[in-house]
Amino acid sequence: MRSIIEPSKRILVETFSGSKGGKTPQWQLDLEQGHDGGYFAPGSSVWIVNGDMAPIVGGIRALLMQALHPGALAGVRDHSNYKEDPLKRLANTIRWIFTVTYGSTETATQASNYVRRLHESVVGTYMDGHGVEQSYAANDPELAKWIHIAFTDAFLAAHKTWGRPIPGGPDAYVREWARAGELMGVVDPPRSEAEMATQLEAWRAGGFLRSDEAVAETVHFIRHPPLHPLLKIGYPVLFAAAVSSLEPQYRTMLGLREARIGPVRLPVRAATRMILKMVHLSLGKVGASETSALARRKRLGLG
Repeated sequence: MRSIIEPSKRILVETFSGSKGGKTPQWQLDLEQGHDGGYFAPGSSVWIVNGDMAPIVGGIRALLMQALHPGALAGVRDHSNYKEDPLKRLANTIRWIFTVTYGSTETATQASNYVRRLHESVVGTYMDGHGVEQSYAANDPELAKWIHIAFTDAFLAAHKTWGRPIPGGPDAYVREWARAGELMGVVDPPRSEAEMATQLEAWRAGGFLRSDEAVAETVHFIRHPPLHPLLKIGYPVLFAAAVSSLEPQYRTMLGLREARIGPVRLPVRAATRMILKMVHLSLGKVGASETSALARRKRLGLG
């Protein structure tokens, strides 16, 4: 068993954190520094959801959803090398999420401000769902809101299927994680699951989303990313899980359908649960970011 777990852990850590050799990256160790407990505490809905394994599925779903907004998609296609080095973008996203989740308020704020400075140059134009050319800027509050809601909705949907009970329920997670949206410049992010669903539907019903060749190309890339051979074994199941978690209207826009053999649905949920348990076994019960945060809290006498 050890001969299987050790290589798996190294590959998973390298993929998720961007570190080499499977070593804990310095930024996770640095989360032990700081002068307060951070925006979120142990046992909070944010710690439970973001620290679980279900966000692996949620992250795939979030990327699919983000692709439907032509402004968000244009920003990624025009200003990133996601095709050449997609795992770097993944690792950077995970770094920000974990820093905000587990870091001190100062560390979380600094990390968010750093990302926003990088986004200052991400500007351009795109064709909206009505065929009208629009300008975009990554730091635009409305575009930032779409990114925030797409992630929040995806993480929550995945956790409701494959995660533990959420303290305070889904509304608590949406309400608490709204702080992360505000750090990224989102104005008045949703505070409940129902409010979040209403805002998502407003984008779709208002024709602000778009399904075209660029979306199809992006979906194909997300379905077939350049992963380590060991990870390619379970990834198709995780992708199928993300697709199954989508609302039907978004699956249709993305040109996707649930995994079936004829009229029979494949047991994606059960297979996904098994894969997530294997990932959890490989990575360990408590992640490095959470361990650092707990050490900081102990040093500050926060319990």
